[in-house]
Amino acid sequence: MKIKDIRELSDDELAGKGRDLAEELFKLKFQHSIRPLENPAMLGVIRKDIAKVKTVISERRNAQ
Repeated sequence: MKIKDIRELSDDELAGKGRDLAEELFKLKFQHSIRPLENPAMLGVIRKDIAKVKTVISERRNAQ
């Protein structure tokens, strides 16, 4: 996801997106422990997306 798209989400949507990404990361890590992933770079992409979501949430809290 691009940061521009993340900034357009509402607070509730951001929280939901963060939970969804965390769940997806957990599932990918679990699959990777059983057998190698076809695209292991997805782990890094999802981690970066989680960081972007957390950054926007933090920015909004500090702006208030």
